[in-house]
Amino acid sequence: MKVTILGAGAIAGAHAEAVRALAAHGGPEGVELTHVVDLDEGRAAVFAAEHDVPHHGTDLQALLDAGEVDAVHICTPPSVHLEAALAALRAGAHVVVEKPAVLSLAEADALAAAERQAVDAGLPGRFTQIVQHRFGAGIRRLRRLLDDGTLGPAYVAQCDTLWFRTPEYFDVPWRGRFDTEGGGTTMGHGIHQFDLLLAVLGPWTEVRAMAGRLARHTDTEDVSTALVRFAGGTLATITSSAISPRQTSRLRFDTEAATVELEHLYGYDDSSWTVTPVAGRQDVAEAWAADEARSVDGGASGHLAQLVPTYRALAEGRTPPVTVDDTRATLELAAAIYKSAFTGATVRAGEIVAGDPFHASMAGTGAPWPPKKGVPA
Repeated sequence: MKVTILGAGAIAGAHAEAVRALAAHGGPEGVELTHVVDLDEGRAAVFAAEHDVPHHGTDLQALLDAGEVDAVHICTPPSVHLEAALAALRAGAHVVVEKPAVLSLAEADALAAAERQAVDAGLPGRFTQIVQHRFGAGIRRLRRLLDDGTLGPAYVAQCDTLWFRTPEYFDVPWRGRFDTEGGGTTMGHGIHQFDLLLAVLGPWTEVRAMAGRLARHTDTEDVSTALVRFAGGTLATITSSAISPRQTSRLRFDTEAATVELEHLYGYDDSSWTVTPVAGRQDVAEAWAADEARSVDGGASGHLAQLVPTYRALAEGRTPPVTVDDTRATLELAAAIYKSAFTGATVRAGEIVAGDPFHASMAGTGAPWPPKKGVPA
């Protein structure tokens, strides 16, 4: 299976390292990183040399037309994800894309339609989005202990992405704009953690949210907060910030039998988790410890942890573990946060459909503050 990386920026290195490590960590044999493509040929050449990629260039379509691509990893800015993904699927190539996969629910629906067309045409290409935190051992352990009843129902959850981005971070032209980044810290940062929240708690039913541009020179928000009710009854809070000096990524679940907490920054392992059972429920701590003892590689999350089962599925003609429907579900929650924050309304699951401004763009009817990108400070 020949792999091309599109976009030679910082995150592309994580993809290159993970692809090269697949076979040594239980992935399929014969997956080769053969090309890197970037609009800047010099940057592509440097990346190819650093990561021992045999070929580099500037034209993905030419490689697709020549049948040189079995899978393309899209590591570009978000505004060009959709175009590249559609081209790859039309050519029968698998698509592995960084998040956010696309900028809106409308684009997610276009992506889903393209994958269906590829399937109907008998083409092998399938879509998946990188959500590497879903593949750490701890999150899978938590889901199992909820599913088998050990933890009882989840009552309360907290999801915090408290990061810090300097003003200079937003000097990059495509950052801090709805048309090129999709949104602000909710889409660009918080999506990592609330995707995990969805992976644990499942479907949500309603959202009430607020957002603000408090400190950064952007068109988008630099902080948002939301209250979410889940179908299972759990009430959760979600906070996403790009202006929090002590950075942390945190999830907390208060269940009938225990409080389970995860605190990390950009990746976690088994040491990042804390379990506090209710008095008399030491069986919970014992069940957690017994499962933890079976962890591989310390239970670490990361690109490799996701790509091993993903490439197994692709090599065997199966659906990858993260689908276009999973991707859309996470984007729907993001859109609901923006809609509630910008309109003041409670947003219910399923209401943002074609014709709704927030289906076409996370900006929807417009942020309640004037744009600043391109405007002198």
